[in-house]
Amino acid sequence: MKNFIQEFKNFAIKGNMMDMAIGIIIGASFNTVVSTLVKKVVMPPLSLLTNGVHLSDKKFILRQATTGLEEVAVGYGELIEVLVDFGIIALTIFIVLKGINRFRDKAENPEDTEVATPKNIELLASLEKLMKEQNELLKGLKK
Repeated sequence: MKNFIQEFKNFAIKGNMMDMAIGIIIGASFNTVVSTLVKKVVMPPLSLLTNGVHLSDKKFILRQATTGLEEVAVGYGELIEVLVDFGIIALTIFIVLKGINRFRDKAENPEDTEVATPKNIELLASLEKLMKEQNELLKGLKK
């Protein structure tokens, strides 16, 4: 039990939990932005193109509402809206990650002088260079 508590403290203190919490909060806010974008910006022109038909109102009625019984229907229009939401979110995340990966690749390349290389990468690159020089010297001594 002590090991579990220590492991949890390490997890919380190192910032992983805070990073995760911040990501969840930003993700929830981003979801609201995308939902509003789809419902208020994308869907109205689509509705205009379809002579005022709102996709969110489209459904297959399985049973009409009668006295005492509710309508049973499959709301495929709402599904279309949710799929558009998902598509926009997926595309945005793809573009952001592509940019982050491009920047990370540049930052980790020790020969690229355009972007400042992190200190640990510089250290590894200089160690690699020293090891190559040492190997060349050792090869020269063996001959």
